[in-house]
Amino acid sequence: MDDLLLLIVCSPSGAGKTTLTRRLLSEMPELTFSVSHTTRSARANEVHGKDYHFVSRDSFEGMVASGDFAEWAEVHGNLYGTSSAEIARARHEGKRGVVFDIDYQGARQIKTRFKETVGVFILPPSLDELERRLRGRASEDEESIRRRFAKALVEIEHYPLLDYLIVNDDIHRAGGDLLSIVKAEFCRRWRVAPAAELLLRSK
Repeated sequence: MDDLLLLIVCSPSGAGKTTLTRRLLSEMPELTFSVSHTTRSARANEVHGKDYHFVSRDSFEGMVASGDFAEWAEVHGNLYGTSSAEIARARHEGKRGVVFDIDYQGARQIKTRFKETVGVFILPPSLDELERRLRGRASEDEESIRRRFAKALVEIEHYPLLDYLIVNDDIHRAGGDLLSIVKAEFCRRWRVAPAAELLLRSK
């Protein structure tokens, strides 16, 4: 059984998954972030190759046709996808896990393809707070904000696809919860069993 941890962090836009993912990666360098491909334009603070691989729609559709994606979906009118090469890269670099910042459509595909995937759904404390956070970004127009907010309930309806739920009412507590989940997953019996068996064989 492959012991590479595949960790999905999923949420509606504005619930805090990107912030929590970055905090997790800063505390656990043995994890790596899966850089998704997208056809949307980069925001002011985003870096190509670090936050996303920003590509044209034609390029993205060519990758779909070639079977390059472990998952892909259309979200808010843009295409997003996870290249299978991201998982191979993590193994090559000797990482213990890969973190995916994806929506519920991608989560369903990854969990269907890789049975041992662990999924975490980040919930906002309320819909009012979610709307406040979306407006606080100041990076999207009113139409985009309304579209993302309208889709939030649809996304929340899919929380049963994931294994854990975290309510992000406090970024420090939510960050601690996410870190605890990862540490617990690394201690799963089937992951550590080879060490126990080695001890038994050394008698």
